[in-house]
Amino acid sequence: MTERPVLYLVVCAAGPAEDIDELVDLLIADGWRVCMIVSPTAALWLDRAALEGKTGYLVRVEWRMPGDPEPHPPADVVLAVPVTFNTVTKWALGINDTLALGILNESLGADLPIFAFPHVKAELAAHPAYAGRVAVLRAAGVVVVDGNVLNPVLGPDRWGLVIEALRSAR
Repeated sequence: MTERPVLYLVVCAAGPAEDIDELVDLLIADGWRVCMIVSPTAALWLDRAALEGKTGYLVRVEWRMPGDPEPHPPADVVLAVPVTFNTVTKWALGINDTLALGILNESLGADLPIFAFPHVKAELAAHPAYAGRVAVLRAAGVVVVDGNVLNPVLGPDRWGLVIEALRSAR
């Protein structure tokens, strides 16, 4: 890994995304170079300019044009947080219809360490497809964190749990 490892932070449109700037601050303080890739809906919720100012990198939502340079350095680790029911199920099937899914699929194929923190309603987690798709991702090597780690009741402490999980990738 590089001296300051590059972390691709993939953000989907679930409640914890509204406070993702708190996690970005903690990741930077923990020594990561953070490159953000966000789903189209999450992009509507976030202050992309402020996040770009913090990270020093473009917050990506869309595919780059052929011939355009890569705006991010290669990743050492990938963190998907929060990751939604929709993203988990599409990702496990290899669907590549957004840049966020494309980055997750490519990272899986590149055998990068990937950590996923789902934030899924109980009703969706009980859907018959969900457990099987999580199992597919785990079998492929993704660390899918169980439980309700991203519960807003935990406040900023929830991000500490994410940071702690990532330390195993160093």
